[in-house]
Amino acid sequence: MSSDEPLWRPTSERIEQAGITRFMNWLRDERGLAFDGYEALWRWSVEQLEAFWAAFHDWAGVIAHTPCRQVLAERKMPGARWFEGETLNYAEHLLAPGLRPGMAQRPALVFESELTARTEISWAALRAEAGALTATLRRLGVSRGDRCVSYMPNIPQTVTAMLATTSVGAIWSSSSADMGPVSVLDRFRQIEPKVLFAVDGYRYGGRDFDRREVVRELMRQLPSLRAVVFVPYLDAHSQWVDAGHDPSGIIVIDWARATAEPADCEFTPLPFDHPLWIVYSSGTTGMPKPIVHGHGGFVLETLKANLLHLDVDADDRYFWFSSTNWIMWNLWVSTLMTGATLLQFDGNPGYPDLRTLWRLAERERLTFMGISPAFIAMCMKSGIAPRREFDLSALRSIGCTGSPLTEEGYRWIYAEVHDDVMLASISGGTDPGAAFLTSCPILPIYAGEMQCRGLGTAIHAYDDAGQPMIGQVGELVCTQPLPSMPLYFWGDADGRRYFESYFDTFPGPPNVWRHGDWLKLIERPESVTSMIFGRSDSTINRHGIRMGTAELYRVVEEFDEVIDSLVIDLEYLGRESFLALFVVLRDAAVAGAGTGAATARGMAPDAAHAAAGETGVPPALRARLLEAIRTQLSARHVPNEVYAISEVPRTMSGKKLEVPVKKILLGHPVEKSLNRDSMANPASVDWFVAFAAARAAHDEGRRAS
Repeated sequence: MSSDEPLWRPTSERIEQAGITRFMNWLRDERGLAFDGYEALWRWSVEQLEAFWAAFHDWAGVIAHTPCRQVLAERKMPGARWFEGETLNYAEHLLAPGLRPGMAQRPALVFESELTARTEISWAALRAEAGALTATLRRLGVSRGDRCVSYMPNIPQTVTAMLATTSVGAIWSSSSADMGPVSVLDRFRQIEPKVLFAVDGYRYGGRDFDRREVVRELMRQLPSLRAVVFVPYLDAHSQWVDAGHDPSGIIVIDWARATAEPADCEFTPLPFDHPLWIVYSSGTTGMPKPIVHGHGGFVLETLKANLLHLDVDADDRYFWFSSTNWIMWNLWVSTLMTGATLLQFDGNPGYPDLRTLWRLAERERLTFMGISPAFIAMCMKSGIAPRREFDLSALRSIGCTGSPLTEEGYRWIYAEVHDDVMLASISGGTDPGAAFLTSCPILPIYAGEMQCRGLGTAIHAYDDAGQPMIGQVGELVCTQPLPSMPLYFWGDADGRRYFESYFDTFPGPPNVWRHGDWLKLIERPESVTSMIFGRSDSTINRHGIRMGTAELYRVVEEFDEVIDSLVIDLEYLGRESFLALFVVLRDAAVAGAGTGAATARGMAPDAAHAAAGETGVPPALRARLLEAIRTQLSARHVPNEVYAISEVPRTMSGKKLEVPVKKILLGHPVEKSLNRDSMANPASVDWFVAFAAARAAHDEGRRAS
């Protein structure tokens, strides 16, 4: 538990200027509603759900072509119908700020990468390019409901392609260019795209990656494709084919030709719940869930997040590091609605060193910088002190998401980065298209705690009986619908897969959304703060006492000798629970018995030796790790053993693959446990596969003897 003293309090000036303060003043003046602080506002927003969203819709200036008949037909999940009768267009909202007086020549995007020089793109230029590409898509026969997909990194062309696609009412979907063909096809085959936007390759960490053969494979394996718009990014002079048609009959157009003919931006007015894009679950097991979000829901939710919680406006220079297959890219690009200048970076944030993004922050005078807990942890371990090396005086907020940020991470931000920033640690997900737990510029910040529950999000921690709790760890649930929740899963005709993904744990009526995280809500004087304790389906359950994995990581990764860690509770083996801790060691001289010295990255002993008890962890370090867990966490949750490994398996977005590794260690086939193409480091699972087999053979031998 963090200290009762906050790490940060907003100044009176910041509170006065905050978007949420302006909204509360508007509610008082226009609706006659006065609230005694944030928590009162939150309670009203979830109890009077329709009134809240109607008021915010009007205050935020949503561009509606036809008005709605009612705000919410019925409070139910799934199947809530929001703002029926209203028509609008998501892309129009993103480009509208450029039409304000004095905005046309201001930068909408500032792009940097390992491949290209810094580039500024004005609002006028972005609108012009989007208009030209929209006209090309219309000529290609793209219309409402068609799917246009992207196999591109985080580059300006990806933004333009998304704007053009959604302008005509087609449905956008994206996979980053570092994903393998199997993973991409698992996603795109489900939705039968008509157009593919693709690059020739990209550069990451100083290495070039040619992706043309992957693109050819996508063309061969996606029979629905009618056209490919080709971006020569890795090599500006590369060409796809000389003629206008690929041998397969698919039309191939290079980017320059696709955007050469000027055309005005035309935005098709669409129903509020018209499909906007298809995003995917992590895809670590089985086929990825193709989650469909709507135009109106994402417009409302993104405006709420940016204007009220993240406190972003047209004066900001906004950056959030993300790949194009993570929902944070969608949030990042949607921030164009505020009129802020968006900083866009394609490359390795650790190349040539961990100061790359801090140099970017100084050079571009970032006011909002979005990073991950993993990046913060790496900077902490490396001894970087950004505030002493760089001028970060422009920073007002630092965003953070992807996994729980430790108390130490919070303290490091205020000690080593900036002592007067709002640390916007948020938690939500791809599935709801929203942050359930978020930040607020008028509230204090306590170490390790997210500031508040998002407005309009009825978030609670449930016990096993479905009763809400305060001060105890329970299942994160949402008890009321949100406009941004999935419309449906693509191809899920009867809605069964959608229902089983979120509502089968606490079925109604009314149904309750179970998110799959362990949540603790904490009563503070100003609001109810929150802490996430890892995924509820990978939690540690020892002797009836549950603990989130994040708590254990916080203790283990405090050790200088430990670079990374993974904990797996093997409680379903039909015998006594076995809690295994796997660590990546820093020390070049870490030795595994019978296996020789390890490398500087903490190379593990081979799996057979590990399964036989030669763990590769020095006895003194093992003893210190276990004692720290015993004393700082719980004697019930001390691991049975600690093993040295070379890498922790992670998704593309950096999340630890706890559940898939657990399945492998429980004896499930690797091909049914995870999808290697969706991993950042697919070879890392080989050790666990071999370890599971060796351990099973070792146990069988012991039983036989």
